[in-house]
Amino acid sequence: MNNTIRNIQLTAVLFVLFATIIAFFLEVKEMYNNQKIGLADLLLMFIYIEVIGLVRSYWETRSVRISYPLVIAITALARYIILQDKNDDPTSLIYISLAILIVALATVVIRFRNSKYLNLDKKKDNDL
Repeated sequence: MNNTIRNIQLTAVLFVLFATIIAFFLEVKEMYNNQKIGLADLLLMFIYIEVIGLVRSYWETRSVRISYPLVIAITALARYIILQDKNDDPTSLIYISLAILIVALATVVIRFRNSKYLNLDKKKDNDL
């Protein structure tokens, strides 16, 4: 049963990889046809690259590092802010900015949770 589930996961990851590669090249084609490259286009391509990195990381370790989806989320939210129409409600900009801040803080906490600078393992050593 575990083997079947693992094969389904790997098949799904391959599908995500191929779909991301196709989307990446479709975006490049659209930029070529428009003869214009905008910041939103570059951020979208960066999201695609991050998804490819997430797939590579999953393929190598068979687990998802939580920092990858968080970075992708920050980039997607930043892209949303850039694409926001000037007639949109300004409070949505504040909410999205707060969401970016929360996700960024979560990324920092996750990166430093096992850091030697926080001395979290010191308490465990004293209990032994």
